[in-house]
Amino acid sequence: MEESPFLDDYIMDLAGNKHPKICFIPTASGDNENYITRFYRRFSRAMCRPTHLELFRRDGQDLDEFVSAQDVIYVGGGNTANMLAIWRLHGLDTALRNALAAGTILAGVSAGSICWFQSGVTDSFGDKLESVECLGFLPGSNCPHYDGETTRRPAYHRLVSDGMPEGIAADDGVGLHFIDGELHRVVSSRPNARAYRVELTDGEVVETAIKPDLLG
Repeated sequence: MEESPFLDDYIMDLAGNKHPKICFIPTASGDNENYITRFYRRFSRAMCRPTHLELFRRDGQDLDEFVSAQDVIYVGGGNTANMLAIWRLHGLDTALRNALAAGTILAGVSAGSICWFQSGVTDSFGDKLESVECLGFLPGSNCPHYDGETTRRPAYHRLVSDGMPEGIAADDGVGLHFIDGELHRVVSSRPNARAYRVELTDGEVVETAIKPDLLG
């Protein structure tokens, strides 16, 4: 739902369906109505069948059945820690794991990127960037907004040095495409944006840049 449509289009193309069912989950924003409206404004113009799932105003539907019926799950940004706590309370974490096993594509931005990994870099607890334990569908850790916020890179280095699992960071506009838990491809809607493997070697944090395929 950024200015460029390329990442959104890439996600929909992965569904292998001319009219994929795509579900927006805006829990991290407190089911913000403006965010939901933005989603429908973007995807109602696309060749897909958009819907959304609210947990703050839950309608009682079976989450496991509903989520597994989607071709794509698209998780929005916001407070990652609050989102994960609510998901676990409602059992959505289990429903998402079942959907993944059934072939549903799981995607998202910011909190919707962090959540799939073992842990992620978050501002959920205030101004200081900290580690948050996530779903663990993907190995290691994740840090979004790597070039968009000046504090992200030093915070990620500090957290990995302090014991956070090694992982992968992404500049804004960069998509990390995983298949069966392995990084398959890195894509970008922005020239010169990068992803980075962030690892601990002999007690020092080492960054390795990954040049993505430019979309569009």
